[in-house]
Order: sequence, then C-alpha cells, then structure tokens
Amino acid sequence: MPWPWSRKPRLTPELLSRIRASFDEGAGDEDHFPSTIDPRILHVRVVLEHMGAARRVLDVGCGKGRFARILAGDAPGADIWGVDLSAAMLRGVPPPVRRVQATMTALPFRDSYFDGAYATESLEHAVEIDRAVAEICRVVRPGGRIAVIDKNARQWGRLNTPEWEQWFGRAEMENRLSKHCVRVSSREISYWEDVEPDGLFLAWLAEK
Repeated sequence: MPWPWSRKPRLTPELLSRIRASFDEGAGDEDHFPSTIDPRILHVRVVLEHMGAARRVLDVGCGKGRFARILAGDAPGADIWGVDLSAAMLRGVPPPVRRVQATMTALPFRDSYFDGAYATESLEHAVEIDRAVAEICRVVRPGGRIAVIDKNARQWGRLNTPEWEQWFGRAEMENRLSKHCVRVSSREISYWEDVEPDGLFLAWLAEK
C-alpha cells in the first residue's frame, strides 16, 4: 500500500478529542493495551541499555506504564515519569512512576529536565511528528539519551491502523532527530534476540 500522507497533518482539537477517546476506550482492552511486558523482550532491553545510568527519565506516550514499571524496578530510586494523552490509560500506571496527562506535542516540562526519554510505539500517534520530536528532545539535557521504537513505513499496510497513525522511514526519523541531537543511529529490531527482524520495527537511538 502507498504511504497515505500527501501533506503534513494537523492536530486539530477535534482530532485530538477523537484520539483521546480512542485510547480511553482502549484502556479497558488488556489484550491490545497490556499493563505489563516481558522484560526479556528486545524492545525493553534496548530502552534499558540506551538509558544507561539516567536517573530522571520520561516515558512519552506511556499507556499503562508497561515499560516505565520495568525501568523503575531496574533502577530503584530513579525518577521515572510517564506522560500520556489518556487519563484512563494513566490510571493503570503504578507508583513510583509519576503520571502526567499531556500531549506529545506540548510536554509540560522545562528544557533539559530529563536525563533521558523514550517513545515506544507511541510517536506514531502524535500526528504532528516534527513538533513531537522537537518536544522530546527539548526536555532532555545535553548529553542525555533518546530512544524511539516504532513501525517501519516500508511495512505500511501490514496492520489495521486508525486514520491518524503514521509509520516512519529509517532515514526520515534519523533526520528528524539529527536536528536536535549530536549522534543518531538506527536498526531493525525484533521482539526476541534470537529471532531475525522481519522489518516491522525500527529502533532509533540518539544522544542530545
């Protein structure tokens, strides 16, 4: 299938309301929006390894906090925050993770507040992608780490998607991150270390 976006979409109040309602409803679907994730999954390990010794970390589009709870357990005493558009999703985020309801395009934090930030299968819902990437980078300090794991635009059409969802080309997201970061790399990624990637997921790792 061809890539559907012929122009940059806008996050209008009406679209924002529909996206929020979709995720509020989805919060009750544990099969599609689980509260937990196997810590052995490569997506989790890539995020943990890239965040390294970061002590204040932001999960952007955290859902019910499945990644954040592992990060908090892996680094006791770290200051882990989760931001999501959906209040219903945030109710599933456990302490000590701090919860904030906000959009990815207007993060309510000062510049350079975090040592690291990551977005796992969430940036695809931001609509205004350039603005969301700029916000994620803005709130990370110089020298901090940023990780994005999301779907590959070359695989568009493999899954049913809402009309606002966007997938990303490898070079496309590298270029976006390079506007704000000094180092950016990317690679295909599978769920399990001993399984070859099938091209659906890409991981972008950056240092501001």
